Amino acid sequence: MSTYDVVVIGAGPVGENAADRVVRGGLTAAIVERELVGGECSYWACMPTKALLRSGAALRAARQVPGAREAATGELDVAAVLRRRDSFASNWNDEGQVSWLESAGIPLYRGHGRIAGARVVEVTGADGTTTTLTARHAVIVATGSSALVPDIDGLRAAEPWTSRETVAAKEVPGRLAVIGGGVVASEMATAFSELGSSVTMLARDGVLHLNEPFAGERVTESLREKGVSVRIGAEAGSVKRNEDGTVSITLTDGEQLDADELLVAIGRTPNTQDIGLESVGLQPGAWLTVDGTMRVLEADGWLYAAGDVNRRVLLTHQGKYQARAVGDAIVARAKGEPVDDAPWGRHAATADERAVPQVVFTDPEIASVGLTAAKAEAAGLRTRVVDYDLAATAGSAVHAEGYRGHARMVVDEDRQVLVGFTLVGPDVAEMLHAATIAVVGEVPLNRLWHAVPAFPTVSEVWLRLLEAYGR
Repeated sequence: MSTYDVVVIGAGPVGENAADRVVRGGLTAAIVERELVGGECSYWACMPTKALLRSGAALRAARQVPGAREAATGELDVAAVLRRRDSFASNWNDEGQVSWLESAGIPLYRGHGRIAGARVVEVTGADGTTTTLTARHAVIVATGSSALVPDIDGLRAAEPWTSRETVAAKEVPGRLAVIGGGVVASEMATAFSELGSSVTMLARDGVLHLNEPFAGERVTESLREKGVSVRIGAEAGSVKRNEDGTVSITLTDGEQLDADELLVAIGRTPNTQDIGLESVGLQPGAWLTVDGTMRVLEADGWLYAAGDVNRRVLLTHQGKYQARAVGDAIVARAKGEPVDDAPWGRHAATADERAVPQVVFTDPEIASVGLTAAKAEAAGLRTRVVDYDLAATAGSAVHAEGYRGHARMVVDEDRQVLVGFTLVGPDVAEMLHAATIAVVGEVPLNRLWHAVPAFPTVSEVWLRLLEAYGR
């Protein structure tokens, strides 16, 4: 069979979820993948990176509680940490994911998928054979993104690590240099410094500068306490891989740094360079612009793009959210049913614009949803910002000795609802979903007042923020 209702290019979590929704909706779907089924998140991002970070976080947590602190007398077992990381990456074997596709009734075509015309996808296998797939209703591009390697003199020739090589490293380098100050750079600096590397960060624009300022400040302070050299404003001018395998980085001010490995983590680029976009009048290598139901604007109604490739939000959970919306929208259109693409409708990915939750697994953790204070102001909202010291709650004192943290809520004064919320502190990730529900649900502050936090928990901060606001 080479004709399906929907053909999905890319079998990462976004492609898998989109195909699954299509099949659940009563249509047929095939999926194409040139690498491992499960994609970036399963093997080189979300799962293995968090496994790398978790051991250090658990040890830190134990050392912050008297009684447990005395029992935690050793250091991290690097080999054990890497073995655990490998297990969370399924040892880079996708048999389990392939088995899931089979159980879901989704045929897998291994190879490089290229659009060859309207609703036509050609799949070139490893042996060079080509299979042509035809879609009755839609083609979904879910090819994701790759690490961006900038045009720094000598950088590409030096074969730097990207997030992939860093996450899959078999050994911990003695000296690791990092170009970048975003999420990947900050998390990997945290992980590798705790695993024993001497880390230098070249953070030209600062650390986590897209978050609330206090978040980046806390993480910068923590990294420096771990021995990381955080160089705010520093910029690499040229890079050279030496004969002994080390790397030399010359900064734009002439200073030279040497390292055993170099991680480049400054952003992402779409995986659209070689998927046949030119055959339908689109630009290869470009991000794909979509409407609220993930339909590509420049195409003729049959082409969709979900996940990183549309540049709306480069986060796995938001990509899966888009996948659910696009799968259901395609099913509705195929069956002639109404498409609910109004804000917060079933087929609209409204949260991409208003309520994106994100956790940065640094020390301390950063958990945020919605708009920062600066972004809310830029959006023209009349806001009030309320801050509170997380350490001032009874729950934080029980949670850890010397607990340090901060909370901020951004209130839309005209509607009296939250539009942004940020937490910084140990183990705040698990507190985020309450804030996400408040933002998505547009829960009025006078109703939030009746959501009583259990005592003694760190979530008592909700009560303290509302009291500070004046409720």
